[in-house]
Amino acid sequence: MLYTRKGDTGTTRLVGGQARISKSSATTEALGSLDEINSFLGILKVKSDIPVSKIIHNVQQKLFIIQAEVAGAKKTIEKKHLKEIEKIIDSAEKELPPIKTFFISGGTELAATFDVARTIARRAERRVIGSEAKVGIHTLAYLNRLSSLLYALARLTNHKYGITEESPAYK
Repeated sequence: MLYTRKGDTGTTRLVGGQARISKSSATTEALGSLDEINSFLGILKVKSDIPVSKIIHNVQQKLFIIQAEVAGAKKTIEKKHLKEIEKIIDSAEKELPPIKTFFISGGTELAATFDVARTIARRAERRVIGSEAKVGIHTLAYLNRLSSLLYALARLTNHKYGITEESPAYK
């Protein structure tokens, strides 16, 4: 059944929770933001080539672990998960020119979409930090690295298509 009617009064229950909490609580905001980035990554997954879509799928799997953790389940991101994402970022950086300034989003539609995902990921990170949820140190680090991964994939996408990154003029 797709509905239970239990949330009709604006409350929900977290994993193992007896009491209902407001759907506007900081924790449900965090869960909603995590759901949003996970869903948005689905768009990127279907628009990307096979190697990148596999990376995104793996990230989506880890986001479900984080959502479960924020909801109170005994799940957490482990150090090995953090190392996996760092290895991907490091690999992408080796193919790219060094960063000397901020860049204006765009170039290709796919790169611009990665940039939007990066901002959604940052919001999810802020919401998790601002929530009442007790999450592990590797979970927080993973959320921080996620935006770096998405930034690297945006840059890498433009680089592969021969697009030169444009710095802001500040004029």
